Amino acid sequence: MIPALLAQIGLPLLIRAVGAGLGTIDHPVAQTAAGGLKDIETLIGKGEVTDNQILEANRHTERMAELELSRDASVLVTVNRTIRAEVGSEDAFVRRWRPSFGYAVALTWVMTMGAIAAAILLTPHEAPAIIAALVNTSPIWGIALGVLGVSVVKRSADKRLG
Repeated sequence: MIPALLAQIGLPLLIRAVGAGLGTIDHPVAQTAAGGLKDIETLIGKGEVTDNQILEANRHTERMAELELSRDASVLVTVNRTIRAEVGSEDAFVRRWRPSFGYAVALTWVMTMGAIAAAILLTPHEAPAIIAALVNTSPIWGIALGVLGVSVVKRSADKRLG
């Protein structure tokens, strides 16, 4: 009795919920997926998908969720360890350089995009030239983001050693 009840709750409920969600998306792929889930729901209702098959699918879904949660926990442990190592550093330059550079890059990006947006709004007839000129800033951004990336990788290696 309990396996049959579990079979009726887990996967069928998930199929119904996901199918209903996908059915609201106005895209052919989403509509096809929603239709497929509706067909599976019908097969389950007719008994063409056995309780044992549903239990096995539920078991597989639970295992996939466990693996995902385990991966997330591992990432959080690594992030926590990294933050603790950075905060615990005695060198103020080490503790503050990467975040300061990251904030500087972010601020510069916001200011650049704001200036470009303002220039396009104030002089729409110049928009194609402004956008074309924006391409010329790619090397500058490539260098800035490259330096930031190297500093993050290097700092991460330092933390692993520490």
